[in-house]
Amino acid sequence: MKIFIIGGAGYIGSHMVKIAHLAGHSVVTIDNLSTGHRDAVLHGEFENCDLLNSKKLDSLFKKYKPDAVMHFGAFSLVGESMTEPNKYYQNNVIGTLNLLNVMIENNCMKFVFSSSASVYGDPEYIPIDERHPKKPINPYGKSKLMVEEILKDFDAAYGLKFVSFRYFNAAGHDPDGELSERHDPETHLLPNIVKAARVKNESVSIFGVENDTKDGTCIRDYIHVNDIADAHLLGLNYLNKDKQQSTVFNLGNGKGFSVREVIDKVKDITKKNFKVIEKDGRKGDPSVLVADDTKARKLLKFKPKFKSLEEIIKTLVID
Repeated sequence: MKIFIIGGAGYIGSHMVKIAHLAGHSVVTIDNLSTGHRDAVLHGEFENCDLLNSKKLDSLFKKYKPDAVMHFGAFSLVGESMTEPNKYYQNNVIGTLNLLNVMIENNCMKFVFSSSASVYGDPEYIPIDERHPKKPINPYGKSKLMVEEILKDFDAAYGLKFVSFRYFNAAGHDPDGELSERHDPETHLLPNIVKAARVKNESVSIFGVENDTKDGTCIRDYIHVNDIADAHLLGLNYLNKDKQQSTVFNLGNGKGFSVREVIDKVKDITKKNFKVIEKDGRKGDPSVLVADDTKARKLLKFKPKFKSLEEIIKTLVID
């Protein structure tokens, strides 16, 4: 298939480009490079385009005539979304709405959406399944939920078929060493811990030590970035089957690890010690997020290749 990968120059998107290419698909990356990196797009075509530019988007659809779209082009920093909500609603909601309208105008009716566990908000039970109430507590999560609601309406009105993946904490690097996280500033826990282990006099911060958890730090479910990309391909295959209904899937490993546990695991794997600084918790961060991904495992036959936290961490410490 010919696939448009929106945000394909970013962390998850660039891994998606590589995995889709290796699976035999023709890929076109569309990215405005606001946070992505051109040299991270290792395969296929590249087009610099902002989702708010409907006219250019339309010209690209007419040029390439894609069969499907995968969308990773969202701003995704919870803290920033609290202080700059307009930025998140403009890009994540209005930009996606522009994209969907151009898709319909060009009869491209298959959409795989990179959503987020942030749509759930504070968990009412653990592990979280797809039926869990959706009560996002930050503009980032709200923007993702808004898009999911738009997708339902577009399916009912226009026949646009979609699969939406609500995944938990994306982690890890390309095992071949070709791709990695390159956020500036880096806000994800694991790369910051690994940096603290590798760089002399570097430290790592824990945000919140008074959560209602076993050691007071937040608990998260980590899933390797390649497993996320593999799941998106399974989602596309699902849409290609006759009479499949649009749906949502959780993605995770079904296991939760506290921030302290992750730090201790990195110290154990790298055999390095480093300073840990305790700071106040961040507004908008739930204490516990752990996925129930039974639906994806059953309907998509999804099986994570990186099953343990140790396996994920080791892909970050490749020399």
